[in-house]
Amino acid sequence: MIKLFATDIDGTLLDKNRFLSDRTCDELGKLDIPKILISARMPQAMYYLQEALHILESPMICYNGALVLHKMEVLYELTIPFEEIKALTRIGQEFGLHVALYRNTEWFVPVMDQWALREEHNTRVTPAVQDTSVTLDYLEQTKDLGGAHKMMFMGEELAMDTAFAKVEQLFNSKIHAYRSKSTYTEITPKGTSKEVALRKLLELKFPEIEMKDVAAFGDNYNDTDMLAAVGYGVAVENAREVVKKAAGYLTAHHKEDGVARWLEQNVQNVQKNA
Repeated sequence: MIKLFATDIDGTLLDKNRFLSDRTCDELGKLDIPKILISARMPQAMYYLQEALHILESPMICYNGALVLHKMEVLYELTIPFEEIKALTRIGQEFGLHVALYRNTEWFVPVMDQWALREEHNTRVTPAVQDTSVTLDYLEQTKDLGGAHKMMFMGEELAMDTAFAKVEQLFNSKIHAYRSKSTYTEITPKGTSKEVALRKLLELKFPEIEMKDVAAFGDNYNDTDMLAAVGYGVAVENAREVVKKAAGYLTAHHKEDGVARWLEQNVQNVQKNA
């Protein structure tokens, strides 16, 4: 029986307009179970989606699992230490990449260029724009609040290839680097995992629910472990092949309401046969 619904956002839940379709909202509205958003996004980039789904009181998993929040309470977190933040920033700058830094609800960019504007458009969040040296000074002065939950490199593919290789070579044992696109590298603390974060959330907030009782949806590499670990792992049609192989179920493209379609076709049967 499905007792909890969990889903990735970009490339999975959102439609061609990068929002929630009426069909998706209707189907999720019928689910009388906890509904959890799990994303690489920062908290503010998820609140408006929670509001549209009427689940503002629900926990959320941010930064690919590096931060688990229930309203403003931090349930679980991992952060990148300050020394690694400085060294990683130097690598991004060395190859002319846009380096963005995230900590909880804070997002810092060095300039409002095409990369920052694209992220602002996609997430509906406006970053703090200041020289990276100022951001690093601020993070150092407030180290008691923890390091960064995520760093992101954005830039041309060839430069990204070289920078990513250097990050992997020098920091593989200390951080998790992930190419979400050919022009994007997301860097999170070592041990960051949507599966681990989901298990922590169940343990802390839903101890009566097991992973086998969860229906989870995803499309990209960072969803693989989560989909393989739950009872009902569902990959959308546009998912990476490795994600499809990890999932127990497949559904339509995210632009064709894949999540809603799977719920329409499967939830009643699953609950009846449980």
